[in-house]
Amino acid sequence: MLERRHLRTLSVLRECQSLSQAADKLCLTQSALSHQLADVEDYWGLKLFERKSRPLRFTPAGLRLLALADAALPLFQDAERELKRLAGGEAGRLHMAIECHSCFSWLMPAIDRYRDSWPGVDIDLLSGFSFDALPALAAGELDLVVTSDPRALAGLGYQPVFGYESRLLLAREHPLAAKAWIEPADLAGETLLTYPVEKSRLDVYTRFLEPAGVQPKTQRRVDLTQMLVQLVAGGRGVAALPNWVIAEYLGKADVVAKPLGREGLRCTLYAAIREEQRDAPYMAAFLEQAKSQCFESLAGIIEVSGEPGLRPSA
Repeated sequence: MLERRHLRTLSVLRECQSLSQAADKLCLTQSALSHQLADVEDYWGLKLFERKSRPLRFTPAGLRLLALADAALPLFQDAERELKRLAGGEAGRLHMAIECHSCFSWLMPAIDRYRDSWPGVDIDLLSGFSFDALPALAAGELDLVVTSDPRALAGLGYQPVFGYESRLLLAREHPLAAKAWIEPADLAGETLLTYPVEKSRLDVYTRFLEPAGVQPKTQRRVDLTQMLVQLVAGGRGVAALPNWVIAEYLGKADVVAKPLGREGLRCTLYAAIREEQRDAPYMAAFLEQAKSQCFESLAGIIEVSGEPGLRPSA
């Protein structure tokens, strides 16, 4: 039977051109090395090299196995190096999805910085808007999901990235702009502009309108934040957006922002990961990098801690 050690022995023998020197390099006795090669020859009924030739001459069977050694041994070495990096937490897979339309602005720079420090991690980024990312995470198809909608799914844990306030963006001349804060009933006659996300994943519905039994007059879905803001400024509707998104446009567009409710609508953005990966060094390093990027670049966010309240999975 052919084994990896046989390929290694033949490769060293070709390099040393001597059984005794090859045995020394492999930390074997010459007798043990000879028996190892003889086992292969006996199994296949073929000689691998001419023992009395100087320089050492390999037979066609020996040359074929040397060609295999040249192809296979580097693959074993690469795999072993990768396994060592994995065992040490220096490498891994980080395939992530985002359920937050505005998160690309801080996530992409965070990924760029992280990639420089962790070149052994396989990174891929998907949009979680067109599929249900959390079940894909639980199934092992993804490794991290950025979400503000934590759900109870077996094997998943949630680490807070930052807290923020969702506020209502209005045209400066809108009648509601004079109010100190917005009540749910105020939106009953309004066109609510939202990202193309299900209502069940929008805080303005689940935590503000629906508990009060209120629905907007109409809903219009908009893909891009900049387009959404321009529609609001033009009086085509109102929109509930994170305060850190709105901060970029206040003073530039003809818009104002108002709290949703007297106390405001406080939200948290989470990184969802599988519990088995929680302590992986490369995962912890990415979460640290992402949080650092957020607090460097986003206005109005706050540190939060603790586990989220989870809504049941559909």
